[in-house]
Amino acid sequence: MSVNSPMLGLKLATDPRWVNLAEKSLEEILTDHAYCEQKAATSCITLIQLYPEKEELVSSLAPIVTEEWGHFRQVLAELKKRNLKLGKQRKDLYVNALIDFQKKGGSREDRLLEKLLTCALIEARSCERFRLLSLHISEEELKSFYHTFMISEAGHYRLFIDLAKRYCEPEKVKFRWQEYLEEEARIMSHLDARGDRMH
Repeated sequence: MSVNSPMLGLKLATDPRWVNLAEKSLEEILTDHAYCEQKAATSCITLIQLYPEKEELVSSLAPIVTEEWGHFRQVLAELKKRNLKLGKQRKDLYVNALIDFQKKGGSREDRLLEKLLTCALIEARSCERFRLLSLHISEEELKSFYHTFMISEAGHYRLFIDLAKRYCEPEKVKFRWQEYLEEEARIMSHLDARGDRMH
Protein backbone atom coordinates (compact mmCIF):
# COMPACT_ATOMS: atom_id res chain seq x y z
CA MET A 1 0.00 0.00 0.00
CA SER A 2 1.45 3.35 -1.03
CA VAL A 3 0.69 6.23 1.30
CA ASN A 4 2.17 9.69 0.87
CA SER A 5 1.47 13.24 1.98
CA PRO A 6 -0.54 14.33 -1.11
CA MET A 7 -2.77 11.25 -0.86
CA LEU A 8 -3.45 12.08 2.78
CA GLY A 9 -4.12 15.71 1.87
CA LEU A 10 -1.37 17.05 4.12
CA LYS A 11 -0.09 20.44 2.98
CA LEU A 12 3.36 20.21 4.54
CA ALA A 13 5.47 17.06 4.27
CA THR A 14 7.77 16.01 7.08
CA ASP A 15 11.46 16.47 6.31
CA PRO A 16 12.81 12.90 5.90
CA ARG A 17 15.76 13.89 8.08
CA TRP A 18 13.34 13.67 11.02
CA VAL A 19 13.90 9.90 10.85
CA ASN A 20 17.58 10.42 11.71
CA LEU A 21 16.57 12.32 14.85
CA ALA A 22 14.02 9.66 15.78
CA GLU A 23 16.55 6.88 15.33
CA LYS A 24 18.93 8.55 17.78
CA SER A 25 16.11 8.80 20.37
CA LEU A 26 14.58 5.35 19.99
CA GLU A 27 13.49 4.99 23.62
CA GLU A 28 11.85 8.42 23.51
CA ILE A 29 10.12 7.94 20.15
CA LEU A 30 8.78 4.53 21.18
CA THR A 31 7.56 6.00 24.47
CA ASP A 32 5.76 8.81 22.65
CA HIS A 33 4.37 6.33 20.12
CA ALA A 34 3.01 4.17 22.93
CA TYR A 35 1.15 7.07 24.50
CA CYS A 36 -0.18 8.14 21.09
CA GLU A 37 -1.77 4.71 20.68
CA GLN A 38 -3.19 4.88 24.20
CA LYS A 39 -4.69 8.32 23.56
CA ALA A 40 -6.16 7.15 20.24
CA ALA A 41 -8.00 4.36 22.06
CA THR A 42 -9.23 6.83 24.69
CA SER A 43 -10.46 9.26 22.00
CA CYS A 44 -12.58 6.52 20.41
CA ILE A 45 -14.03 5.56 23.80
CA THR A 46 -14.90 9.20 24.46
CA LEU A 47 -16.67 9.53 21.08
CA ILE A 48 -18.73 6.41 21.84
CA GLN A 49 -19.65 7.79 25.26
CA LEU A 50 -20.65 11.17 23.82
CA TYR A 51 -22.62 9.82 20.83
CA PRO A 52 -24.06 6.41 21.83
CA GLU A 53 -27.14 6.98 19.63
CA LYS A 54 -25.04 7.04 16.47
CA GLU A 55 -25.00 3.30 15.83
CA GLU A 56 -22.61 3.28 12.87
CA LEU A 57 -20.11 5.37 14.81
CA VAL A 58 -20.29 3.05 17.82
CA SER A 59 -19.98 -0.13 15.75
CA SER A 60 -17.11 1.33 13.70
CA LEU A 61 -15.10 2.70 16.61
CA ALA A 62 -15.52 -0.19 19.06
CA PRO A 63 -13.02 -2.42 17.20
CA ILE A 64 -10.64 0.54 16.76
CA VAL A 65 -10.45 0.82 20.56
CA THR A 66 -9.27 -2.79 20.69
CA GLU A 67 -6.86 -2.27 17.79
CA GLU A 68 -5.29 0.88 19.25
CA TRP A 69 -4.86 -0.75 22.66
CA GLY A 70 -3.27 -3.71 20.88
CA HIS A 71 -0.87 -1.27 19.23
CA PHE A 72 -0.02 0.16 22.65
CA ARG A 73 0.88 -3.34 23.82
CA GLN A 74 2.94 -3.95 20.67
CA VAL A 75 5.01 -0.84 21.33
CA LEU A 76 5.47 -1.86 24.97
CA ALA A 77 6.71 -5.24 23.77
CA GLU A 78 9.14 -3.54 21.39
CA LEU A 79 10.51 -1.44 24.25
CA LYS A 80 10.91 -4.52 26.45
CA LYS A 81 12.59 -6.51 23.66
CA ARG A 82 15.19 -3.76 23.31
CA ASN A 83 15.63 -3.42 27.07
CA LEU A 84 14.25 0.10 26.88
CA LYS A 85 11.87 1.70 29.37
CA LEU A 86 8.49 3.39 28.92
CA GLY A 87 9.10 6.97 29.97
CA LYS A 88 6.65 9.54 31.23
CA GLN A 89 3.93 10.96 29.02
CA ARG A 90 4.70 14.49 27.85
CA LYS A 91 2.52 17.32 26.68
CA ASP A 92 1.57 16.91 23.01
CA LEU A 93 1.92 20.40 21.59
CA TYR A 94 0.69 19.27 18.17
CA VAL A 95 -2.56 17.71 19.40
CA ASN A 96 -3.18 20.58 21.82
CA ALA A 97 -2.83 23.07 18.95
CA LEU A 98 -5.39 21.14 16.90
CA ILE A 99 -7.79 21.05 19.85
CA ASP A 100 -7.37 24.81 20.24
CA PHE A 101 -8.40 25.17 16.59
CA GLN A 102 -11.68 23.32 17.16
CA LYS A 103 -14.77 25.51 16.96
CA LYS A 104 -16.41 25.67 20.36
CA GLY A 105 -20.15 25.63 20.82
CA GLY A 106 -22.61 24.98 18.01
CA SER A 107 -24.80 21.90 17.74
CA ARG A 108 -23.85 18.40 18.89
CA GLU A 109 -23.24 17.53 15.24
CA ASP A 110 -20.99 20.57 14.83
CA ARG A 111 -18.93 19.45 17.82
CA LEU A 112 -18.84 15.90 16.46
CA LEU A 113 -17.46 17.18 13.16
CA GLU A 114 -14.65 19.02 14.96
CA LYS A 115 -13.72 15.91 16.95
CA LEU A 116 -13.82 13.59 13.93
CA LEU A 117 -11.70 15.89 11.76
CA THR A 118 -9.15 16.33 14.56
CA CYS A 119 -8.90 12.55 14.91
CA ALA A 120 -8.60 12.14 11.13
CA LEU A 121 -5.77 14.65 10.96
CA ILE A 122 -3.83 13.07 13.82
CA GLU A 123 -4.14 9.68 12.10
CA ALA A 124 -3.06 11.17 8.76
CA ARG A 125 0.06 12.78 10.21
CA SER A 126 0.89 9.62 12.18
CA CYS A 127 0.50 7.61 8.98
CA GLU A 128 2.87 9.95 7.16
CA ARG A 129 5.47 9.69 9.93
CA PHE A 130 5.19 5.90 10.10
CA ARG A 131 5.71 5.79 6.35
CA LEU A 132 8.95 7.73 6.66
CA LEU A 133 10.16 5.43 9.42
CA SER A 134 9.23 2.36 7.36
CA LEU A 135 11.24 3.68 4.41
CA HIS A 136 14.27 5.33 5.99
CA ILE A 137 15.04 3.88 9.41
CA SER A 138 18.20 1.80 9.13
CA GLU A 139 17.05 -1.36 10.92
CA GLU A 140 15.06 -3.72 8.68
CA GLU A 141 13.00 -5.09 11.56
CA LEU A 142 11.84 -1.60 12.49
CA LYS A 143 10.99 -0.84 8.86
CA SER A 144 8.53 -3.74 8.91
CA PHE A 145 7.25 -2.73 12.37
CA TYR A 146 6.38 0.78 11.23
CA HIS A 147 5.00 -0.32 7.86
CA THR A 148 2.27 -2.24 9.71
CA PHE A 149 1.36 0.84 11.73
CA MET A 150 1.32 3.01 8.58
CA ILE A 151 -1.32 0.82 6.94
CA SER A 152 -3.45 0.80 10.07
CA GLU A 153 -3.37 4.58 10.51
CA ALA A 154 -4.32 5.13 6.87
CA GLY A 155 -7.45 3.06 7.43
CA HIS A 156 -8.32 4.99 10.58
CA TYR A 157 -7.89 8.31 8.81
CA ARG A 158 -10.34 7.22 6.12
CA LEU A 159 -12.81 5.95 8.72
CA PHE A 160 -12.94 9.26 10.59
CA ILE A 161 -13.47 11.17 7.34
CA ASP A 162 -16.21 8.73 6.28
CA LEU A 163 -17.95 9.08 9.66
CA ALA A 164 -17.82 12.87 9.34
CA LYS A 165 -19.51 12.62 5.92
CA ARG A 166 -22.05 10.15 7.32
CA TYR A 167 -23.20 12.39 10.16
CA CYS A 168 -22.50 15.90 8.89
CA GLU A 169 -23.24 17.88 5.72
CA PRO A 170 -20.67 16.70 3.13
CA GLU A 171 -19.98 20.21 1.84
CA LYS A 172 -19.42 21.46 5.39
CA VAL A 173 -17.07 18.52 5.98
CA LYS A 174 -15.14 19.31 2.80
CA PHE A 175 -14.80 23.00 3.62
CA ARG A 176 -13.85 22.50 7.26
CA TRP A 177 -11.37 19.74 6.38
CA GLN A 178 -9.51 22.15 4.11
CA GLU A 179 -9.39 24.67 6.95
CA TYR A 180 -7.95 21.99 9.22
CA LEU A 181 -5.33 21.04 6.63
CA GLU A 182 -4.23 24.66 6.28
CA GLU A 183 -4.05 25.11 10.05
CA GLU A 184 -2.18 21.83 10.50
CA ALA A 185 0.47 22.97 8.02
CA ARG A 186 0.84 26.21 9.97
CA ILE A 187 1.15 24.29 13.24
CA MET A 188 3.78 21.96 11.75
CA SER A 189 5.79 24.87 10.39
CA HIS A 190 6.04 26.37 13.89
CA LEU A 191 6.90 23.18 15.78
CA ASP A 192 10.51 22.15 16.19
CA ALA A 193 11.41 18.94 14.32
CA ARG A 194 11.98 16.77 17.37
CA GLY A 195 13.11 13.18 17.09
CA ASP A 196 11.58 12.23 20.43
CA ARG A 197 7.99 12.93 19.34
CA MET A 198 5.71 11.29 16.79
CA HIS A 199 4.16 14.67 15.93
